[in-house]
Amino acid sequence: MSYITAKVTHIDTFENINIVQFISNEHSLSMMSLSVSDKINLGTKVRLAVKPTHIAIAKNITGSLSYSNQLDSTITDIQNGKLLSSVMLKCNDIDFESIITLNSSIRMNLKVGDNVIALIKASDLSIDEIIDV
Repeated sequence: MSYITAKVTHIDTFENINIVQFISNEHSLSMMSLSVSDKINLGTKVRLAVKPTHIAIAKNITGSLSYSNQLDSTITDIQNGKLLSSVMLKCNDIDFESIITLNSSIRMNLKVGDNVIALIKASDLSIDEIIDV
């Protein structure tokens, strides 16, 4: 898992769906959830989790994307296997991993030091831990 420490800034609820907004190092993040603990309020500090296989990478992208969470990142390491690539990313002081196919890594010509955008769907982000209420 990859983790991001963030603070709750807004919660929208309609019927059984919640959209929770966070701030982490001046980056806005959104999470879609069917339930939110009653311990989660504005200002609550949390640790967010996302599976490395749920973090997509964009390079030299133009136009708009529907991904709610778009983090300008730098590639710090790449480990290529026979089928998959583990791409380590840094966004400010956040370190996280994206696992993509080896073919995608080669096609995109990814290299250490490349500036990319890490893409995370709101439905792929979850609250792993409440740090401070």
